[in-house]
Amino acid sequence: MTKGPLSRNKLIDRVFKITALVATVVGLVFLSVLIIDILIDGLGRVSWSFLTSFPSRRPERAGILSAIVGTLWVMGLTALFSFPLGVCAGIYLEEYAKKGVLTKLVEINIANLAGVPSIIYGLLGLGIFVRTLALERSVISGALTLTLLILPIIITTTRESLKAIPFSIREASYALGATLWQTILRQVLPVAMPGILTGTILALSRAIGETAPLIAIGALTYIAFLPESVFDPFTVLPIQTFNWVSRPQKGFATNAAAAIIVLLLLTLIMNSIAIYLRHRFQRRIKW
Repeated sequence: MTKGPLSRNKLIDRVFKITALVATVVGLVFLSVLIIDILIDGLGRVSWSFLTSFPSRRPERAGILSAIVGTLWVMGLTALFSFPLGVCAGIYLEEYAKKGVLTKLVEINIANLAGVPSIIYGLLGLGIFVRTLALERSVISGALTLTLLILPIIITTTRESLKAIPFSIREASYALGATLWQTILRQVLPVAMPGILTGTILALSRAIGETAPLIAIGALTYIAFLPESVFDPFTVLPIQTFNWVSRPQKGFATNAAAAIIVLLLLTLIMNSIAIYLRHRFQRRIKW
């Protein structure tokens, strides 16, 4: 009597395994094709002069120095603002907030905000940071706008990472006389940090490639100087790439491919640093 359902379950399991494998292979193939195409088009353009030159109306003289510096400024400030705010908000909602209608409403709204189109955050940043707070179209306006964009992701990841920690760790800490804050800081948070850093990596990887919110707040598409403070105008690599792609000259298309390669390298470096930190936290955890 049980042979039929058992065989059917094995068949379903095999079909699901094959489907997942095919989906993975298809995704990797398309990703490889895109990366190879970009490398063919732009790798020959990547040079020291390309990295250290300002944009130009002539494609052979154009560079991405101002875009690289602007990207580093914006992403550094975004990480500085979003990580502590997101982690602290996640800790409060998970460990301190009383469960009730208001808390549930806040949690639902945070989850919904993670799926809001990025252009909405750009318009919000334009209204609050650029106009209301009079920060103008500056580096800090861009960083604060991207902070709003990725905060829901970091908050949600922090809460889920805290939920995954066995309650026995908390009970053991309380049994030794530790307070709630001491338990969170010295026991729960170090164990949850690898998961939190993983969510932060994904959030910052999304932010570094965003164009729409920065265009909405008025980031420049052509800038021939470097920002010297957080209140200076700026541009970033995605906007510079968007500007070059819209040009009809073939040379600018090659420049855009080269800029994409540099952006991918910056993303890999940033992710590698975060992964290294995550592994350090994992090695420090002793169960």
